[in-house]
Amino acid sequence: MQPVVTDRPYEFVPPHYGKLWPWLLRFVLPGRLRKAFGVTAVEFRNSERLDSLLRDGHSVLLAPNHCRMADPLVMGMLSRHVRQHFFIMASSHLFYQGRLLAWLVRRAGGFSVYREGVDRDAVKAAVDILTHGHRPLVVFPEGSLSHSNDRLSALMAGVPFIARAAAKKRAKSGSDGKRVVVLPTAIKYLFKGDLSSEIEPILEEIEARLSWRKQRGLSLLNRVYRLGGSLLTLKEMEFFGESGSGDLTSRLQRLIDHLLQPLEEQWVGGRAEGSVIHRVKNLRKAILPAMIEGDLSQDEWQSRSDQLADMYLAQQLSLYPPKYIASSPTVDRLLETVDKFLENLTGEERPHPPITAVVQVGEAIDVDPRTRRGQDGDSLLAAIEGQLGKMLSELASESRLHEECGPNT
Repeated sequence: MQPVVTDRPYEFVPPHYGKLWPWLLRFVLPGRLRKAFGVTAVEFRNSERLDSLLRDGHSVLLAPNHCRMADPLVMGMLSRHVRQHFFIMASSHLFYQGRLLAWLVRRAGGFSVYREGVDRDAVKAAVDILTHGHRPLVVFPEGSLSHSNDRLSALMAGVPFIARAAAKKRAKSGSDGKRVVVLPTAIKYLFKGDLSSEIEPILEEIEARLSWRKQRGLSLLNRVYRLGGSLLTLKEMEFFGESGSGDLTSRLQRLIDHLLQPLEEQWVGGRAEGSVIHRVKNLRKAILPAMIEGDLSQDEWQSRSDQLADMYLAQQLSLYPPKYIASSPTVDRLLETVDKFLENLTGEERPHPPITAVVQVGEAIDVDPRTRRGQDGDSLLAAIEGQLGKMLSELASESRLHEECGPNT
């Protein structure tokens, strides 16, 4: 996966309200999902909940988990299934990867959001969409790719803020009983093929990069464990000059803090609370503006670029949940982990057909414009997180246990 930070000046890309192109692009979605991501089938569950809300004229904010680059296209398949165009809030970096991609993303319903700061234009566009009920709006509340389908990253505050702002505007204007609702939506990918034939070539490729002999005498599970430990050791040698001690969780946290804490002391007055993704976002807000304005010396620009690279590495390390495979060695978690190894080494994401994407629509959460974030947190955000976490936990049980592992592994 490539870093999603660019030093180009940001310009807001507004929603495209036309209907012809979203309708035409629906027909290419299945082929694109197969070719680029190996998704050969999409299964919808409880989509009648969305149908009912749309028939009654309510404004709907869909809040899906975000674990793969295929997620926006899978949500596009839900749009096709319910015969209703969606708007999708999309990271601004997608609009800097070529004019054709930018054009297609916008025509398909995407509009930009600058995640490195407060993007008032994006928030205003999102609130207007919900206020007027133009179309359902898709916002990924995790704010970035988690790369861990069975685990939910910490949610950002953007979804509740947008939903409440729209509910307030609708209440003031009089909406004839029409509501603003949030629909948590779980996306789960199930690999239906043979795991060994799919990941053995990738394992051999990574082993070759490490100048290892092919570890064919080991089980797939042990090969994955050994590679993961070795890749972490390489990073520890780079930054500490020696391999770390302790379990993988403590070693990962030590390296993450080594990368982030000096930067937090320099830029934000000390270590920030919250998830690694939240910590990295705070640092980017401090470091990026002067890079974009272009008033830095070459040495200072390079220094900040190196800092951004360290922050990106810390974020990637945080995407390996503790005991993710050990707690449930399924074919999906093994494939997902090996894919992360490869992406972190090469920046490449490979398709693995056949994959079925399951889209499960949760229960509607009415947005009360009068509520605010309290001392105990945000009740709306907690409700979204609770539903998504529960659905993902249930869907995780549908993954096949890897054949080399028994139920007590």
